[in-house]
Amino acid sequence: MTGMGEGPSRLSEEQERELQRLYREEAKTHEKAVSDLKAVRAGQRLYVLGELGALALAGLFGYTVVVGLWRDQPVITRYAGLVILLGLAALMGRLWLKGRTELVNKNAELRAALSKRQTAAAKLPLDSPSGLRIYREASLDLIEQYRQGATRNRRVHNWFQVLIITGSIVTSTLVAMNEGANKALSITTAALSALVGVSAGITGYFKFRERGYNLQSTADDIEKHYNASQFMLDDYAGPDAAHPLSEAERLRKFARFVERLKEEQRKRELQLEQQSSASEERSA
Repeated sequence: MTGMGEGPSRLSEEQERELQRLYREEAKTHEKAVSDLKAVRAGQRLYVLGELGALALAGLFGYTVVVGLWRDQPVITRYAGLVILLGLAALMGRLWLKGRTELVNKNAELRAALSKRQTAAAKLPLDSPSGLRIYREASLDLIEQYRQGATRNRRVHNWFQVLIITGSIVTSTLVAMNEGANKALSITTAALSALVGVSAGITGYFKFRERGYNLQSTADDIEKHYNASQFMLDDYAGPDAAHPLSEAERLRKFARFVERLKEEQRKRELQLEQQSSASEERSA
């Protein structure tokens, strides 16, 4: 390969630009494949939800038919809803099976696009500024990945907190209301209390808030140094105005910083896992 064998001196500027253009095209194809795969997966989830909803309603309608709750209604009214819901369930199942095939195809396309992208990247001279520029631009994908993870963890944490707060208030209210021996309220209170306890345990074990904070902090640090490396700010400005850092020096410095940040992020994740395991052992 060029980066490993002949070196950047054997490549003309025009050849290097062509390799960069090919890499950008393959990267765009790969991103499209990722987007298509996400869309198919989202569709599969909707099909599953529709299937479960249709089957639940079909079971309800079937129960009403069996016990004769619609005994006074015409036959068409009694069975029409059941037939329609069973047909809907069958349609959702068929769409889900069809989507499974499409999901396999999209996975194959994604792997092929990733392979082509890696092949195009391998042709670039790794020890030249162009290879380091690509690494810096690829850090934008890393920033987006970390921020998506941070948003997902924050969302899960917030949902659990809302559930814990609301459940605690509702449980206290139901306990105050249930002065007598209302069995339904007692069961509801016990169920809500158990749900609040389980939610608190899950948030304490998985530490969604801490994970989200770590991911967001890492993404912000990478973005800060990305901008600084582009505009020659702070550590990337050089010792003085008369001796600024060259582009290659700034890019290498940025790459070292990103690799160090990625390693620190992995260590923080490992520490959270170890803390969760230690808490579980103490509880046991």
